Amino acid sequence: MARRPPFSFIVNILARSAFRPMKGTQHQPVLAAPGQTAISFIGHSSFLIQMSGLNLLVDPVFANWLLVLRRIRRPGIAIKDLPPIDTVLLSHAHMDHLNLPSLRKIIAHTRQLSGKAPEAIVPWGVADLVARLGFRKVHVLEWWQNMRLGHLEIVMTPAKHWGARTMKDTHRGYGGYVLRNGVHSIYHSGDTGYFKGFREIGERLAPQIALLPIGAYSPDGFRAVHTSPEDALQGFADLAAATMIPMHYGTFCLSAEPVDEPLPRLLSAARKDGVEDRVLPLAEGQTRIFSPVPAYAQEELTSIHRA
Repeated sequence: MARRPPFSFIVNILARSAFRPMKGTQHQPVLAAPGQTAISFIGHSSFLIQMSGLNLLVDPVFANWLLVLRRIRRPGIAIKDLPPIDTVLLSHAHMDHLNLPSLRKIIAHTRQLSGKAPEAIVPWGVADLVARLGFRKVHVLEWWQNMRLGHLEIVMTPAKHWGARTMKDTHRGYGGYVLRNGVHSIYHSGDTGYFKGFREIGERLAPQIALLPIGAYSPDGFRAVHTSPEDALQGFADLAAATMIPMHYGTFCLSAEPVDEPLPRLLSAARKDGVEDRVLPLAEGQTRIFSPVPAYAQEELTSIHRA
């Protein structure tokens, strides 16, 4: 568990966001055609993923306030514009990833559209936080455990972080997820510092698309639990994935680095490493469609990235 920062640091972080104008615009999500996979960036670590005919949300946070911390960029998609959600995946219980008011609104919205509530997938020790919200079912996974939703396999992956929501509930779990259906595979790391687990995840699950965090790394001690842009790029290399989509930056002031620093710093490092064409930043509300790749082409891409 990370050391608690001094009170003066917390006050400074809150002040940086309290009076900053909120930026960003909202968009209608682009809907995937049959056989396609679509990834829509909502903001921070929140994504709408359309895959195998399912609509999934990962770490959906739509709130403008997290207690006393104010959001500085709007969610790129409004809850009212979401398609009916089949499953919500939560990486851990921190308030910038598990937001109870957002989850209640998502459940109500989906019930209104489809007549039934979504399911939820959570790490061990987190189910009690969401059990009474109205999810149709809550599934609990530990690291490397998997489950299936139709043709989609979901595997919970390790992370270098911690799961406590308060100072007293250190039993709560945390991690990331790999989603794969035999055509596409997506890795959402959740919050994590750089660790050797990236390579193991790549070797065991071979994700093609990696959603990796690049913010909240300053002061330097924060890198124990949050990757810097360079750390995330090294994790991307260890995974041997084809595409990196950055996340966890620009939405909330969580640390000391300038809020606009992480993405330019990532792109600069990617240029130096010759992988800028494989880093795909998405603006809030932007959707990227991934069409099926022929098996022979995917084998060739995998061989190149693991070389």
